[in-house]
Amino acid sequence: MRIFPSSRLLPWLLATFASACAFAATVVDNTLLTREPSGANWAGYGRTFDEQRFSPLKQINAGNIQRLGLAWTLELDDVPNVTTVPLAVDGVIYFAAGYSIVHAVDARRGKLLWRYDPEVTKVGGQKLKTAWGSRGLAFWKGRIYVGTQDGRLVALDAKTGKPAWSTMTIAKDDNRYITGAPKVFNGLVVIGHGGADYGPIRGYVTAYDAETGKQRWRFHTVPGNPADGFENKAMAMAAQTWTGEWWKHGGGGTVWNAMTYDPEFNRIYLGTGNGAPWNQKIRSPGGGDNLFLCSVVALDADTGEYVWHYQTNPGETWDYNSAMDMVLADLTIEGKQRKVMLHAPKNGFFYVIDRENGKLISAEKIVKATWAEKIDIASGRPVENLAARYPKGGARVSPANQGAHSWHPMAFNPGTGLAYIPVRESEDFYSDQGVDTKHWKHPPGMVFSTGLAPGAAPADGPLMEPTSALLAWNPRTQQQAWRVPTPGEYSGGVLTTAGKLVFQGDAGGKLNAYDAERGTRLWAADLGVGTLSPPITYTMNGRQYVSVLAGWMGGSTVYGKRSAEAGWVGREQPRRLLTFVLDGNGALPRPPQHTRPTPVDDPAFVVDAAKAKHGAMAFALNCLTCHGMNAIAGGYAPDLRASPIPLSLEAMDGIVRQGGLAQRGMPPFADLSREDVDAIRHYLRQRAREDLKK
Repeated sequence: MRIFPSSRLLPWLLATFASACAFAATVVDNTLLTREPSGANWAGYGRTFDEQRFSPLKQINAGNIQRLGLAWTLELDDVPNVTTVPLAVDGVIYFAAGYSIVHAVDARRGKLLWRYDPEVTKVGGQKLKTAWGSRGLAFWKGRIYVGTQDGRLVALDAKTGKPAWSTMTIAKDDNRYITGAPKVFNGLVVIGHGGADYGPIRGYVTAYDAETGKQRWRFHTVPGNPADGFENKAMAMAAQTWTGEWWKHGGGGTVWNAMTYDPEFNRIYLGTGNGAPWNQKIRSPGGGDNLFLCSVVALDADTGEYVWHYQTNPGETWDYNSAMDMVLADLTIEGKQRKVMLHAPKNGFFYVIDRENGKLISAEKIVKATWAEKIDIASGRPVENLAARYPKGGARVSPANQGAHSWHPMAFNPGTGLAYIPVRESEDFYSDQGVDTKHWKHPPGMVFSTGLAPGAAPADGPLMEPTSALLAWNPRTQQQAWRVPTPGEYSGGVLTTAGKLVFQGDAGGKLNAYDAERGTRLWAADLGVGTLSPPITYTMNGRQYVSVLAGWMGGSTVYGKRSAEAGWVGREQPRRLLTFVLDGNGALPRPPQHTRPTPVDDPAFVVDAAKAKHGAMAFALNCLTCHGMNAIAGGYAPDLRASPIPLSLEAMDGIVRQGGLAQRGMPPFADLSREDVDAIRHYLRQRAREDLKK
């Protein structure tokens, strides 16, 4: 009897076995997301639960990075933006683009496998007034999970894109919306929402059964009306830190971006957002810490019960979110191994927190931050500059409300011991002069409103021009290792690898690779358009690939001036997925085309100064998010200075108030009057003529 196969059969059997292994579906679960030493997949937002955005792959390294070339590109002309974090599992890249449209792409050839459109433009209504797009997905046991801009959580079959279930996570007609990535663990999928800048919103997160979509628990991040009772002891405790009738303003604290699951303690950490409204004099006139705004909140992952919190900005009043990524690491500090969390929120400090108990270990400034002198380690509280709270109506403050670090994810490399952070130097002028803080109410409709005076500017000179950089920071010593300037005021999220490389896309249209220890730029490739999306890396058939989405959404469309100056007019530029590999020899479908909008004018149009002033205010409250500050657009929405539509009141009214372009993503603004629309027209003609004279 032959025990072993013949020499003829052995190669065939080995090949068959290898083929079977290659096509065996990877099971994405707690085991894989806790630790995947192979680096073959990028199955989670930060690759693994620790959110380090570190890959153990080193096939691509400092010694051969010059051989890295383009493998393929996939053009995505049918979506307005691609500012998101992709996933890669078993040779398929998944990402959500535009209005939460999920794509699955064959990573070998760059071919679209399936596309799921939740048809947000048909059902989103006023929620389309936000222009941030989807920031990411989750993968769990053969399913993709996506939060839609209109507030649904949808589970899709990863092979076919067919929905397995869908549930509405918010009230039908409230001002909440979803742009953040879900978090999946222990058979649960958890989702938050945004909206605190657009209405009286009380933040919460909800956990659903990943298999069935049934709600398992919900945790509110700020207390509601005491007369209604409190959901738990944590809300009763938090209510002691608020004053006035805060619940009428919502409170805020939305978890619109970062959540981190910690398998060692079986906890989920929530990064919470700003107050609703920003101005604390309105929402909590007697002061107070206003828990759990701008905090890291630890919950039991299975029950949603409160465990601990650390608040980065007690009683915040500057939009200093703590909704930025929370990275888990083990660090040796003063000779002792500590399980820590690394956190760089908007406020300009880098925090190292003991994640077992939530106690602050250290905190130092990573950019200019004038709102506080330092963080007191003993109490964990900031030593504030009281003048920064604009007690007399106005104050220059650094950083600006967009933050020292926004949602664009940082990375941590255990090999170098460094964190890599896309940072921003900036300042803002906060003023509530002319605002009736005692009787303030949020305007009707989904209007961007903060409780501050829109368009206020300092009298002692212009604000500093914002700049950006890639910062390498040593969290153990709380010191800078290196810093590299990057183009524009924002640059993209970061990836680091065991090959001692740091990858980052930038606003100038490059994907860059830096030496992780020294910061020397070793390689750069043209993307054909600027990007903020973070790259990922993975393997197929033994080869390491790097993929990134590119398409200018500008850091946000609000600051269209910056993207317009760089020549990235979003609606005229490509949106694409690019993949790189060693010895790749692909070419971009078309070279970068830098274009700038040309304002149009009608000489017969007589600008009414009073109407233009009113129109400037109406534009700031309703149009600025998509069409840009000072009416200079940098995203997919048109630059209204250069559009012929505002030349006709009938045409503009039909679109703005009556929803003539709702199916294309332009929501109706029914709360505006015809007079408001006409005033906006006068403002736009005024702006067009100002820029035509330059």
